[in-house]
Amino acid sequence: MQVFSIDTGLFKLDGGAMFGVVPKTLWQKSIPADENNRCTFAMRCLLVVDGDRKILIDTGMGNKQSEKFFSHYFPHGDESLLGSLDKLGFQPEDITDVLLTHLHFDHCGGAVSFINDKLELTFPNALYWSSEAHWQWATNPNAREKASFLKENILPIYEKGRLRFVEEKKGERTSFSPGINIMFTNGHTRSMMHPLIKIKDKTLAYVADLIPSAAHIPLPYLAAYDMFPMTTLEEKENYLEEAVANDHILFLEHDATTVCCTVEKTEKGFRKKETVQLEDLN
Repeated sequence: MQVFSIDTGLFKLDGGAMFGVVPKTLWQKSIPADENNRCTFAMRCLLVVDGDRKILIDTGMGNKQSEKFFSHYFPHGDESLLGSLDKLGFQPEDITDVLLTHLHFDHCGGAVSFINDKLELTFPNALYWSSEAHWQWATNPNAREKASFLKENILPIYEKGRLRFVEEKKGERTSFSPGINIMFTNGHTRSMMHPLIKIKDKTLAYVADLIPSAAHIPLPYLAAYDMFPMTTLEEKENYLEEAVANDHILFLEHDATTVCCTVEKTEKGFRKKETVQLEDLN
């Protein structure tokens, strides 16, 4: 099994929204804000090559939304989803599985593209994986979360017949493949999936929006985007206890500078321990 970071570019989000009740005087020490109070974040995906399977976890924002939409998020940078795959020698047709942690636009937008003026699946040979509970949540959205669930990112997957569901078992983790188990959380959104990847003697945890960046490792640092923040707090604490005990490596989807790190528990609580080079796992 091999793992590769797939950079799809950078974007900006309001710092206050990303750090909730934590004062700016504290969070800006980790991630400085611009003159509009916006912080730069990554949209980093992961490619897992396991034998004949090439599993892409999340797909970034994509490029098919309107100029007005993009003006709210200022996507920038030289990297792109297909460009990053191409640098590694992979083409869209090579991807066998697209595992979408959740269906917010910055995680699934690249799954569907405009091709010859039609909405088509970016990865035509892949099965696209969600959970049934989250799919229902996303396709029947509440008013607060509706702007993050865009029909053009989601419905073509079903219409093309490529949608599959990862079974969610209460209190248990689901086996997605021999080396990948799925952990579910419900604080950020309903039934968000977190692949836990066994590679060599390590566990690489794709923590998605449970812990968007290394700056979000301390427990109180919760995004205002979370639908159920107290649930996030409990899920985050439980997972970080496990991560420390078992020396997990966190893969950070939104951290603009740190791809992977380990975690330690100090007198002040959970903190980043060491930066880890993803290449060292291969």
